[in-house]
Amino acid sequence: VRLVESGGGLVQPGGSLRLSCAASGFTFSCYIMSWYRQAPGKGRVLIADITSTGGRTNYADSVKGRFTISRDNAKNTMYLQMSSLKPEDTDIYYCSVPARNYWGQGTQVTVSS
Repeated sequence: VRLVESGGGLVQPGGSLRLSCAASGFTFSCYIMSWYRQAPGKGRVLIADITSTGGRTNYADSVKGRFTISRDNAKNTMYLQMSSLKPEDTDIYYCSVPARNYWGQGTQVTVSS
């Protein structure tokens, strides 16, 4: 099983980034997928999840209206489109299969001028 996040980096406040999570080794289309983030010294926080078909999504209040989670089951890939980024969005972002406790290695997002 592999979950590989990509797309992180340094962006100015108000900017945008799109994270990707490429999955392999399991039946991606069968599972709810989630994005979490973690600040140094703190626990991982759920910020968005998406049902197996992509038909329903949920967001933490802190990102609602700014982030969009999506998935492409044909490509075994999940995405997180992040817009109107704020310095407080600076964290390591992880993708996860909660039902199986699968985690990626994380990708760093830094929002700074």
